[in-house]
Formats: sequence, C-alpha cells, structure tokens
Amino acid sequence: MKIGIFIVLFQAQPLEVALDQIAELGLEAVELGTGNYPGTAHCDPDALLDDPSAIEALKRGIEDRGLMISSLSCHGNPLHPQEAIAKAHHGTWRKTVLLAEKLGVDRVNTFSGCPGDSEGSKYPNWVVCPWPEDFLKILKWQWDEKVIPYWREEVAFASEHGVDKIGVEMHPGFVVYNPESLWKLRNAVGEAIGLNFDPSHLFWQGIDPIAAIRNVGPAIYHVHAKDTKIDPLNTAVNGVLDTKPYSDAIHRSWIFRSVGYGRDYGFWRDFVSNLRLVGYDYVLSIEHEDSLMSSLEGLKKALACLKEVVITEVPGAMWWA
Repeated sequence: MKIGIFIVLFQAQPLEVALDQIAELGLEAVELGTGNYPGTAHCDPDALLDDPSAIEALKRGIEDRGLMISSLSCHGNPLHPQEAIAKAHHGTWRKTVLLAEKLGVDRVNTFSGCPGDSEGSKYPNWVVCPWPEDFLKILKWQWDEKVIPYWREEVAFASEHGVDKIGVEMHPGFVVYNPESLWKLRNAVGEAIGLNFDPSHLFWQGIDPIAAIRNVGPAIYHVHAKDTKIDPLNTAVNGVLDTKPYSDAIHRSWIFRSVGYGRDYGFWRDFVSNLRLVGYDYVLSIEHEDSLMSSLEGLKKALACLKEVVITEVPGAMWWA
C-alpha cells in the first residue's frame, strides 16, 4: 500500500514545484485533478489531449521523481438539471477518460451526480426520506430516467478507452452517498462502477467506515485519506445535518480534519488492516480540507499518522498455522 496525495492541495504552485515538495516529503503517488470541482491547475485535458509531447512531459515529470499517478479526478455533476452545467461537467468527464487512456491510467474518480425532481428543474434534489410520498416518486424518476441510463452509457464509453475502474465518491448531495446506493448503481450498470472510498463523508452520516469497507470491499478502486471530527456539543443540539459554512468551525456539528485528528491511530490501523482484508493494496491518497491547519502542516500531520499505520510488505507464510 502506498501513500499519495490529491495534488489540488498545491494548486497555487506550478506543477514542478509541487512535485518536488511531494517527492521530498516521501509521498509515492499523485491524484491529478482534471477539471470540474477539482479544477485544472496541474492537469488540463484541453491543453494535453492534442499534444503528445505535453503528455509525455507530464508522465516523465512524475516518474522521474519516483512517483506514480494513482488516478485522475474530475468530481462534478453531469446530471445537473441545468443543461449548461451538466454539459460542461459531462464534457470534462469524457475528456478525462480520454486523457487517462493516453496516460495509461485505468481509473477515474468522480461523483455519481444528482438530477433535479423533473425535466423543468433548475437545481439538484437530493432525496433522503421516504415521506411525504412525493420524495419516493422523485427518487424513482431520478434513477430510472437519469442516473441509470447515463451511467450505463458512460461505463461503456470508459471501457472502450481502457478505464475499467470508475471511483464514485460516496458524498451527500449526490445519488450515491452510502454503500446501499453504491450497490444500487453498480448492480444496475456493471462492475466498472466502484468507489473512491472517502471515510470523511461517512463519519458524519453515522456510518462506520470499517463496516462499510467490509460491505463494499471488491468495489473499492481508490481511497482518500481524510478525517472528520464530530463536535459533540453542537451535534447534541442540532444533529449532524449542517448548512453553516465550513469556515464557521466552532459552530458546526462537524468539520473535516487531517488524518489522526478526528479518529485516533487505533482507528486508522483498523482502516488500513480492513482494506487489506478485502484485497485493497493500492494507494491512500491524502485529501486535505482541515480548516484548523495550514495546507502544509495538515499534510505533514496526515502523512506522519499514515506512515505509522500503513502496511507495505506482503504477508509471509503463516508458519504458526
């Protein structure tokens, strides 16, 4: 298992400078943002797809520093009810798949998307309760008319271009936000749909990431190393659903934290051990969104924790068994 980083953390720096720092810190992999919410600071498909020399330079710059590309990431909402937004996010997704093919990368991370409640909607409608019965009618329409048809077609497109691992991130606000909704999509459109497993979005939903790993094991294609701290005082009053800005940390029910600052080392040892139990032995990609730490300090703290808990060697023979 390798420790990597979602390189958008260094978006204010030129790629070469960012890669030098990443290598110096002892990280082993980079996850490249290719547009939509992650932006294109270090990897712009529009600038790369028709320029083989630029693609080769990108690969060489990463490999020469002893790094690898763990995935390309274009998290967006290609099912957005506003056509202009959906078209832009879909276009970025497709260009990312084409770029992955040219780079020799077999996995792309994204969101499942979320439609509106009808053809005339302006904004996504995330359904999370069954009553009044209007909500279940919306949910059925979303899945039958939008979600499944879209991803069935995109799985076929991705497979044609060598991307057989689509890492959907379980994120509230989108139709896939927990293991049950992941399985619903995967069972409907095929095994190319899997997970970019990010425990931070599970913590505040009340999901145990360890139990979730055991449930979705074969579908885990990529992992984000990111923590969340639940504030017991604010949650006791208002629960975990919270629309206050992330910057209003002291009043929020939960905030994102660097690895080790939401759960202790014991949790993270169980986390990597259970990933190994279900057969995942790829990359832990650090994603930093800790509002209490600078980017560099948060990265260093997360890296220190993960270096203590990550398992890197192949198990030996069970001489005692």
